[in-house]
Amino acid sequence: MSPANNQESLATIRVTLPDQRVIHCDPRTTAGELLADAYPADPELPVLGALVNNDVVSLTFPLEVDSAVVPLTMKDSHGWRIYRRSLAFILAKAVKDLYPDARFSIEHSLGSGLYCSFEQAGSMEITEDQVNAIADQLQALVAANHPVQRHKLSFTQAVQRFEQEGQWDKYSLLRFRNPPKIVVYSCDGFTDLSHGPLAPCTGCLAHFRCIPYPPGFVIQYPERETAPAMPAFEREPHLFQIFHEHKEWGRILNVRTAGQLNEIIVNGEIGDFVKISEAYHEKKIAQLADTIVDQRDAIKWICIAGPSSSGKTTFSKRLAVQLRVNGMRPVTISVDDYFVQRELTPRDADGNYDFEHIETIDLPLFNEHLEKLDAGEEVELPKFNFTLGAREFKGDTLQIAPDQFVIVEGIHALNPRLTQAIPAAHKFKIYVSALTQLNLDTNTRVSTTDNRLVRRMVRDHQFRGNSALGTLQMWPSVRRGEKPWIFPYQREADAAFNSALDYELGALKNLAEPLLREVKPHHVEYAEARRLLDFLECFLAIPLGQIPPTSIVREFIGRSGFRY
Repeated sequence: MSPANNQESLATIRVTLPDQRVIHCDPRTTAGELLADAYPADPELPVLGALVNNDVVSLTFPLEVDSAVVPLTMKDSHGWRIYRRSLAFILAKAVKDLYPDARFSIEHSLGSGLYCSFEQAGSMEITEDQVNAIADQLQALVAANHPVQRHKLSFTQAVQRFEQEGQWDKYSLLRFRNPPKIVVYSCDGFTDLSHGPLAPCTGCLAHFRCIPYPPGFVIQYPERETAPAMPAFEREPHLFQIFHEHKEWGRILNVRTAGQLNEIIVNGEIGDFVKISEAYHEKKIAQLADTIVDQRDAIKWICIAGPSSSGKTTFSKRLAVQLRVNGMRPVTISVDDYFVQRELTPRDADGNYDFEHIETIDLPLFNEHLEKLDAGEEVELPKFNFTLGAREFKGDTLQIAPDQFVIVEGIHALNPRLTQAIPAAHKFKIYVSALTQLNLDTNTRVSTTDNRLVRRMVRDHQFRGNSALGTLQMWPSVRRGEKPWIFPYQREADAAFNSALDYELGALKNLAEPLLREVKPHHVEYAEARRLLDFLECFLAIPLGQIPPTSIVREFIGRSGFRY
């Protein structure tokens, strides 16, 4: 290479796009500038951010080294998360513009949206006119197309700003962190702490709907698979009631944000808080057991379902203990023992075994056994040999006595097809999920999916020998299976149980962080690992010895008092 050519190569960087085009550009070119030149603008699906060397960045990110760059829209998982985060940002601004004295909080997910609370002049309820005014203000912000700008402040500047503005949730979150610089985003006079990249401007956020949902309201957004179309909104009364009750409990204990939890840890009060949280769980399980026993003349079957890592196995065992307290003798049937032969397992669109599919269960045999058991007959139970991928019969039999319930626990337990041979009046159905009520700050909720993913990652490593990378690689297929096979049937439940514990992320952090650090920039899953590490950084660690052996958290971290 001649000196001139060598000088030219040092003055440019090489960028590879998803279609394998290679572009040479000047260093410090931003991701947004490069993508604007490389792709035509799409007003329906604007580019919201970029994946640069497997890391999610804003469009103002400078491309300083040779890079693989992927544009992100609402159709991508990372881009959809940017959209949702950005919509929450401008919603907080809209409420601040209209009602500067109101206490506003994005509380939790609800269907394809976020439930928000609103308190003004002592009233915890928002009127329909106020919801409409917020929607109009959001539309005005979108029409104005204000830039959303990323800034870095010194740590001292950031703390002083949030203190002066009375944003104590941000101040509290920063109290136990000490980076030299803090990233914030600002838009037309409104500033908020960064929890990840935001869209470049308000004009990118045109797809939303504000829906009154007393006592608050829901801001709805498109689902990734069908974006930018807006889905029909479906109410979730069971889940909303659980969230609302748990949020109220958090208000009573004054633990609503990660910063408040960290205060408890630093003050040496976490042992008492763990005990209170576990006692709350035990009380709810005991109440469910009492409800079931009160209906024992009709009920024989307790069907327990929930998504991956919801803690349904430990819940089932603790419920069985409480039923025994009431003089009952519950038994459990393992749905996994009714798997079809391995070669008969359904396959997904990529040709891989789809273990989330209900047809992985031998439904005719399972229902034949349920019908006989419900009629008081004896059956020989199978045992599935996972090594051979086949069912075996070893002489194990079961017959239900009058004082016995049968617990059926599994992801499909609420699907009517699984237990269609049993009369509906004989079943009591419970949906279990980890619906955390904690927020990082008032505008940033803790995702229930992230909570479950961290649980799954820790458990997979502890008991299945899987790396964090392996869990992250298979998690999308788990999530795809939940949408058709689990979530639609939560409405079938007679009761629901929230398995989340407000302290648990501080405990899981101990084991999850080292695993996530093993995921490197050359892995496709690096962006997700980085995001989860940033998320866990908001929590102080809790000593694992504080957690009792019967806790649902022990299902994931080990040393449980139950056998699995």
